[in-house]
Amino acid sequence: MNTFIKSRRLFSILLLAILLLSACVPATDSSTPVANPPANAGTIKIGSKDFTEQFIVAELYAQVLENAGFSVERKLNLGGTPIAQTAIVNGDIDLYPEYTSTGLLTVLKLDQIQDPKEIFDTVKKGYEEQFELTWLEPSPFNDTQALAMTQAVADQYQIKTYTDLSQKAPELILGGPAEFLEREDGIKGLQAAYGGFEFKEIKQLGTGSLRYQALLDGQIDVVVAFGTDGAIQGNGLLLLQDDKVFYPIYNVAPVVRMDTLQMYPQMAELLNNLAPMLTDQVMSDLNWQVDGPDGKEPAAVAKSFLQEKGLLP
Repeated sequence: MNTFIKSRRLFSILLLAILLLSACVPATDSSTPVANPPANAGTIKIGSKDFTEQFIVAELYAQVLENAGFSVERKLNLGGTPIAQTAIVNGDIDLYPEYTSTGLLTVLKLDQIQDPKEIFDTVKKGYEEQFELTWLEPSPFNDTQALAMTQAVADQYQIKTYTDLSQKAPELILGGPAEFLEREDGIKGLQAAYGGFEFKEIKQLGTGSLRYQALLDGQIDVVVAFGTDGAIQGNGLLLLQDDKVFYPIYNVAPVVRMDTLQMYPQMAELLNNLAPMLTDQVMSDLNWQVDGPDGKEPAAVAKSFLQEKGLLP
């Protein structure tokens, strides 16, 4: 046998050995689950409004979907409700977290409903008929709108309830987001329900942590809050009692484009499995991890929570 034939035979034997060895070696660490991308998976565009809780919840949605093999494009911090709603209707985003009574009152412009299930059923039907959007399962936490004060200022003016505040408002400065001045569940609604609520001044401070700093610094006397804001418990603030029960339930749920959900129906199960884990206490704690002295990033807080719950490796 000549040298050339011997060399080719030796090369073939070596190549076969390499292929057999490769087949015996696992491609990944077996302790780390690897999700298979859905068939024909594209990019899911996830949006959020412009405050901490929205950043965290949107990150939870994004990371759950990424772990299932989806590619996710984040479009967070879009702004208030009208901007987020326009973005999803126009197809600039595929889904974002929304609050049930915000959908009812601000988007659909319907009358207030007290029963949480009736609220959800109404917004789901209305969004599907009017916008070709749908709602997935809501989380149990209630991020209802609220009003808060420092204990010291509340004691000074003897304020415990919304009725007390409605009468003392001309002596006080209110701080909150611009849309609070226009929304049906904002200052106009409070004035209709309680009378009064004519503040000495209203400062537009957005929905971020700066409004709480303004309250603690004495720049404002009353802050527009949300029930699961971490800063309330973290700073020992007083949530005023809505003694006429003006505010309804605000459960959060993913609002999704129906064409996106039709293309990727497995999204519903993934996000619905997450929903019941987000309670009042859980959401308040997650918010405080971002807004409190630790100042963690929303993405890191979301990841730790999902790992703790076994939804991420």
